[in-house]
Amino acid sequence: MSQTRGRYDFCIGLVLAMSSSIFIGGSFILKKKGLLRLARKGSMRAGQGGHAYLKEWLWWAGLLSMGAGEVANFAAYAFAPATLVTPLGALSVLVSAILSSFFLNEKLNLHGKIGCLLSILGSTVMVIHAPQEEEVETLDEMSNKLGDPGFVVFATLVVIVSLILICVVGPRHGQTNILVYITICSVIGALSVSCVKGLGIAIKELFAGKPVLKHPLSWILLLSLTVCVSTQINYLNRALDIFNTSIVTPIYYVIFTTSVLTCSAILFKEWQHMAADDIIGTFSGFLTIIVGIFLLHAFKDVNFTLANLPLSLRKDDRAANGTLLSTYDSFNDDEESSACLGEMQSTESLSARRNGSLSAF
Repeated sequence: MSQTRGRYDFCIGLVLAMSSSIFIGGSFILKKKGLLRLARKGSMRAGQGGHAYLKEWLWWAGLLSMGAGEVANFAAYAFAPATLVTPLGALSVLVSAILSSFFLNEKLNLHGKIGCLLSILGSTVMVIHAPQEEEVETLDEMSNKLGDPGFVVFATLVVIVSLILICVVGPRHGQTNILVYITICSVIGALSVSCVKGLGIAIKELFAGKPVLKHPLSWILLLSLTVCVSTQINYLNRALDIFNTSIVTPIYYVIFTTSVLTCSAILFKEWQHMAADDIIGTFSGFLTIIVGIFLLHAFKDVNFTLANLPLSLRKDDRAANGTLLSTYDSFNDDEESSACLGEMQSTESLSARRNGSLSAF
C-alpha cells in the first residue's frame, strides 16, 4: 500500500512539475505578445519606464500563467523528489523557445533545435531513473531531518560561503566575475528548496486538519524561505544586469541544480538505496539537459541552419592525390585555393563546388 501511494505521489509530482514548465514557458510568450501589441499602438514601452502594460490583458494573462506555474512548481516539491522537480524546470526554457518560434516569429536555429531535443531526452532519462526519497509526512519528521548532523554541516557551509561571497568577494569581483553572484543565488537556492519541501508538508497537514500553525517549524520555514528567495532574486537580477542573459541562464541552471541535488541527497537520503544504473542514468540525464540548455542559449543569436552544413563530400582535382575536400572547407578556402592553384583548376570546377551541394533547410 505504501509503495502504491509512493508511485501515486510521484506521478502527481511529475504532472505538476511538467505543468509548471508549460505555464511558466507560456507566460513569457503572453507577456511578450502584450508588450509588442502596446509598442504597435505607440504606448511608452516598459523599458522606457512606461506602465501601459498594466492595461493590456495579454500581459495579465502572462502574469497569471507565471503565478499558476510557480504554484504548480511549489506543489510538485510536496509530492516528488527535488532531484526530479528541479531539473525539469529546464523544460520551461524549452517551451518558451518552441512557442516563440511559432507565435513571435523568432527563428530557432539548428543549435536550438538540437538543444530542445537533448533537453527532452535528458528529462526523459531523469524521470526513468529518478530516485525515491525517504518518506516524510509530518513536520516532526521534517524537523528530525533538518536536525541531522549531515544537513546541519551542509547548511552551515552554505551560509558561511554565501556570507563570504556577499561581504568580501562580491564588492571586489562581482562586477567582473560572472560566477560570484550566480553562485550566491544558486547555493542559497538549495536551502530555499528545502524550505519549500517543508512548507509543502505543512500545507498537506493543514488540509488534513492538524494544528500546523501552532508548530514553530512552519513559521521558521516561512521566514527562511522569504530571506532565501529575496537574496536569490537580488543577486540573480544583478547578474542579469551585468552579464549576457544567454550566458547567465545556463550557468545558473547548472550550479543551482547541482546545489539542489546535493542538498536533497543529504537531507532526504535519495541516493542511499539507488542502484548503480539509476545513479548513472540520473547523472547522464542531467548532463544531457545541461548540454541542451547550453546549445539553446549560447548560440541562439547565430544564424546557423542545415544550409551551412556539407551534405556530401565532393571530389575535386586534388582527389587524384588521394585527398577529399568537403564542400564546407572548399567554400571557405575558395579564394585562397584559386589564388594558389589558379591555372590548375578550371572556373567550372570552382562553380560546381560553390553551388553544387548546398541546399536550404
